[in-house]
Amino acid sequence: MNANLLIQNATLPDGRMRHDVLALEGRIAAIGMNLTAPEGTPTIAANGQLLSPPFVDAHFHMDATLSYGLPRVNQSGTLLEGIALWGELKPHLTQQALVERALTYCDWAVAKGLLAIRTHVDICDDRLLAVEALLEVKRQVAPYLDMQLVAFPQDGLLRSPTALANMKRALDMGVDVIGGIPHFERSMAEGADSVRILCELAAERGLRVDMHCDESDDPMSRHVEALALQTHRLGLHGRVTGSHLTSMHSMDNYYVSKLLPLMAEAQLHAVANPLINITLQGRHDTYPKRRGMTRVPELLAAGVNVAFGHDCVMDPWYSLGSGDMLEVAHMGLHVAQMTSQAQMRQCFDAVTVNAAKVMGLDLDGYGLTVGCNADFVLLQAHDAVEAIRLRANRLCVVRRGRVIAQTAPLLAQLSLPGRPAQTAWNLPR
Repeated sequence: MNANLLIQNATLPDGRMRHDVLALEGRIAAIGMNLTAPEGTPTIAANGQLLSPPFVDAHFHMDATLSYGLPRVNQSGTLLEGIALWGELKPHLTQQALVERALTYCDWAVAKGLLAIRTHVDICDDRLLAVEALLEVKRQVAPYLDMQLVAFPQDGLLRSPTALANMKRALDMGVDVIGGIPHFERSMAEGADSVRILCELAAERGLRVDMHCDESDDPMSRHVEALALQTHRLGLHGRVTGSHLTSMHSMDNYYVSKLLPLMAEAQLHAVANPLINITLQGRHDTYPKRRGMTRVPELLAAGVNVAFGHDCVMDPWYSLGSGDMLEVAHMGLHVAQMTSQAQMRQCFDAVTVNAAKVMGLDLDGYGLTVGCNADFVLLQAHDAVEAIRLRANRLCVVRRGRVIAQTAPLLAQLSLPGRPAQTAWNLPR
């Protein structure tokens, strides 16, 4: 599938303008001005628009995606009803339906320039039907989309009697990452014990860890502390991610001032899910009402790598979504009040380079530097901030030097009374 391609006159995320990017045999061979390419190399004129590495979703649930309304609609829109709904749906799942929905979503993702997804897959169904389905999806999409599977004990590792055995079976089948949900165990102590067991399993098998951690409004939920402890104890530095971490928005500042250095010392990654966190958290509040998202600016300032995830699209927990990571960045920017120029660019990084670090893709050719895979997306915007503001149109999506998706530029023909006819570009969507 590898190919040659020359992108001319692009703006790069770091601000460099009028740069060309030359891809040869599926890798970036050169970046500079006025590059030449071998005869017959396809050329795309960027016209000063933004060329970015592809979007990366560091936290998703593909086994549930596009299942909205099955077996019924989440009337309350709450996290707990969503979990109950998923429990009702699981006995009726079929492998074919799971594969079809997941492949449809992957098509949406590619069209949006989203070429890497880490998806959690429920392993508390003893059939491991969803695991088999998503392993098949991963195989089918491999030529155009990187997918990591996380073995996720949705009902609790210790609360569900077969979860640990199913976890090991799923890993033996080829699932990539060990997941957990310590705050869903019966007690704080059992939650901490589940963290220890899962991290020891990861150390034994040489795998990464990504836990749903402290996804509540409880200021006393302390499982990310346990996660940092076990990461440091077992030498898993840089391989462990705490996802959600929403309890941090309720913790007192003194405790957080101790927690952040512990997380940084363990080299934890953190993933916030702005669309879902702001929707599902704070449900017991009247007013004042909590925002429901973890402390993104503070985590970044402490040196913790922070990414954003989409989490859900049209499933029991969330009836909206389209696979657009710029929508995720847009919400994250607002909720975290990250409105300085530097912070807005950090929100763009949270759905590109930071998310790639969570998945370890930065070690496997992700990025816009010579030698990296020729994977990128050309956006109808002139910089990262404008891309977020407009949720910019994806003009073309490139994988290993081949264009795999294209969208016509968004424009409007205006014929307004008293004004000359004109074409308006870069319209907000």
